[in-house]
Amino acid sequence: MKNIIYCIAFISFSVFSQGKYLTKTGTVNFEASVPAFEEVKASNNSVTAILNTENGEFAALVLVKGFRFKNALMEEHFNENYAESDSYPKATFKGKLEDFIINKLDKKLQSLHINGALTFHGKTKELEAIPVNITMDNGTILISGEFIAYASDFDIKIPNVVRNKISEKIKVSFAFPLNKK
Repeated sequence: MKNIIYCIAFISFSVFSQGKYLTKTGTVNFEASVPAFEEVKASNNSVTAILNTENGEFAALVLVKGFRFKNALMEEHFNENYAESDSYPKATFKGKLEDFIINKLDKKLQSLHINGALTFHGKTKELEAIPVNITMDNGTILISGEFIAYASDFDIKIPNVVRNKISEKIKVSFAFPLNKK
């Protein structure tokens, strides 16, 4: 009888130990700088993300007005003229990690790929085979990586007057420390 209770407890623990991991302190950075001109770079440190460890599905939500620049005027121009954050307050990513198996995670850095859809400025772009680094340490899953996006993919117009000061090619980096929900 005791063995049956131990088996049930072990199975229950195994089933409930997997599930969803969440963060509200993820980071997304972007840079659209051009050499010899003022840095065009911002960071948002309050990004929400969730990972379903049973199937590798991943989603992130960014409040666009949460991006911080060194220059307050640049931040204002970003929100009003480029991101139009009053009309498009959120950016989202929904995707799936390829070959994700939670039981294989540990402190050793693993490289996986994620496929999904990035929505920004009211436009959605499919992203394929984005390389991500993933580790697990003390119960926290850390997913990080970077990719290139293009302003034109999201119908962001760069005015001629600043076209040589802002890159069409935008480097996006991210880091999500996820904890069991």
